[in-house]
Amino acid sequence: MVTVLSIKSTTKQEFIDITALLRKEAAKQNISSGVVFLFCPHTTAALTINENADPAVKKDIITALRKLVPAGQGIYQHLEGNSDAHIKAALIGSSVNILIEKNNLVLGRWQGVYFCEFDGPRQREVWLKFLPCE
Repeated sequence: MVTVLSIKSTTKQEFIDITALLRKEAAKQNISSGVVFLFCPHTTAALTINENADPAVKKDIITALRKLVPAGQGIYQHLEGNSDAHIKAALIGSSVNILIEKNNLVLGRWQGVYFCEFDGPRQREVWLKFLPCE
């Protein structure tokens, strides 16, 4: 069974920390050992695991991506005008996998899981598939 998380972005580009939502869903699964597969079904959004202790890190990543892949009409051929969002999503990626032990996500000390919005604000989804490995 796939679990669907609903995510509402509020700005054009942002990283939304979904770690707490994932921990809550993992606790519901009653998995002593396993993995959760996360998938983003949107072509202008992505998922990543990165530092969540210092909010400057996610701002720095967004700033770097804006410099690497600038927005703008006339730069790209896609008629909707959001090619930069598609490229940023492709660079970051549409999925991550996280180990689960004792009903909890196994993440590094400073790690958090982020939904990466590149064409907001929008209502979005993240699909989760929990797999016990007992």
